[in-house]
Amino acid sequence: MYTHQYPKRVRYGETDQMGYLYYGRYADYYEIGRVEMLRSLGLSYRELEEEHHILMPVLHLESRFVRPARYDDLLTIETSLRRLPVRDIVFHVEIRNELEKLVNGGRVRLCFIDKLTGRSLPAPNILHTLLAPYF
Repeated sequence: MYTHQYPKRVRYGETDQMGYLYYGRYADYYEIGRVEMLRSLGLSYRELEEEHHILMPVLHLESRFVRPARYDDLLTIETSLRRLPVRDIVFHVEIRNELEKLVNGGRVRLCFIDKLTGRSLPAPNILHTLLAPYF
């Protein structure tokens, strides 16, 4: 299993009229977790797209709301891969507040698409090479 944590402070513009982190922003936070996790492995989304010609569209997203996050809260986005990707990749996400209380949890499943042909691909070798030591 590979797990990565990333701190993210709730900005004023991300909140709703109640002062809570707007529910639609959680998908953005999940993306931040995915992008920063890959970056922590030494691979950027840009590199995947431009050098390896691989796109990763979202197939499925689940989210459960446990307690609100508010303006200026410092959150921790914890993103985990529980299995090596094969035909798809599933990111499990837990977002916690400064008291380490769970705010939100979810998962996102993405697939791999050849940027040049638009066809589905198995997980790229570069990902297996970077992730294999953790599994």
